[in-house]
Amino acid sequence: MPKFILIIGPQAVGKMTVGQELSKITGCKLFYNHMTIEMVRLIFDYDKKAYNRMNKLIRYEVFKEFSKSNEKGIIFTGCFDFENDFEEEKKETDSWMKLFEESYVIELEATLEERLRRNNTDNRLKYKESKRDLEWSERELVESMKRHRFNSKPGEGEKIFKNYIKINNENISAKEVANIIKQEFSL
Repeated sequence: MPKFILIIGPQAVGKMTVGQELSKITGCKLFYNHMTIEMVRLIFDYDKKAYNRMNKLIRYEVFKEFSKSNEKGIIFTGCFDFENDFEEEKKETDSWMKLFEESYVIELEATLEERLRRNNTDNRLKYKESKRDLEWSERELVESMKRHRFNSKPGEGEKIFKNYIKINNENISAKEVANIIKQEFSL
């Protein structure tokens, strides 16, 4: 049965890039959050209930089918609000994790300054069309910090998730972070 690996953290912290490196060294498939965001946003506006409903539905159905496969595992990336939308976020991630026998959560953190620098990297802009409007993307990154808490407080993540690790990836490469994750969880 495949494993479920969830990489969480604020925007532009490097979740997808770490996921790409982790996929290379583990053979797990990468399903980053913008794969559905970019598709659904072309049909439904960001502020519409239909957008949220379809985004959640597509993700759940992908995980459900994948959990029945003979694949090694799936890596998913996304934000997790530890404060305002906590109950809803936890319920959704729990529904995904229940589909798999083994699940792991990796939380990434870096300073706002580093995230703003990463916000316009070639890799990010190549795979995330909606982030190519750099003025909007930067403003959203900063403004979202007023509405959400995308990093846990010390000791909080361990209480919420089992098989959990928090990594400050500000000064280490995505490849190094992927190796830490692989070793920590014997992937």
